[in-house]
Amino acid sequence: MHIALFGATGGTGRQVVAQALEQGHRITALVRDPSKLTPHPDLTLVTGDVLDPAAVARCLAGTDAVVCVLGSHGSKTPIEARGTERILSAMPDQGVRRLVVVTSLGVGESRAQLAWPWRLIMDLTLKAILEAKAEQERLVKASGLDWIIVRPGGLTDGPHTGAYQFGTDPTLKAGRVSRADVADFVLRQLSEDRFLHQAPAVT
Repeated sequence: MHIALFGATGGTGRQVVAQALEQGHRITALVRDPSKLTPHPDLTLVTGDVLDPAAVARCLAGTDAVVCVLGSHGSKTPIEARGTERILSAMPDQGVRRLVVVTSLGVGESRAQLAWPWRLIMDLTLKAILEAKAEQERLVKASGLDWIIVRPGGLTDGPHTGAYQFGTDPTLKAGRVSRADVADFVLRQLSEDRFLHQAPAVT
């Protein structure tokens, strides 16, 4: 599969790149700094910003599916909703329908899946980002595309284990999960319809 990837230089994005290439996929990634990724014959880098419609269109051209793992990484102005809006606008013109977006447990109706101390911490420290992710999810759900929203728990840099929990059961509580395992789950959603138009948790 030829994947258009947004957010490739973040922790989860790097795992998506590594595992997708291992599985034989091709990737075109939109990045601001190409030096942050190791060159690979099946990895094409488009230099640009996700808020630039022309750059987004170049990244999408000729691809089969989109993986969006945009993150704000300490930015005062969260990018998730605005960047996703540009991607959603460009996908129909490029004939791309499959979209897998990573947000977070604690967004929307999944708030109850966080233990109360984590809800308090996120409200105090990540309010703007959570609001951006909530708007991001709203845009995706209204897009009319073949979307899946992936909501991970607390992210770690642990190894790829495959031993994680996932699903849409609202009693599934947020726990720690490695970025590598999240990437594993994300790539599975490119060819599976079990969670089409749903927002499964991964923890």
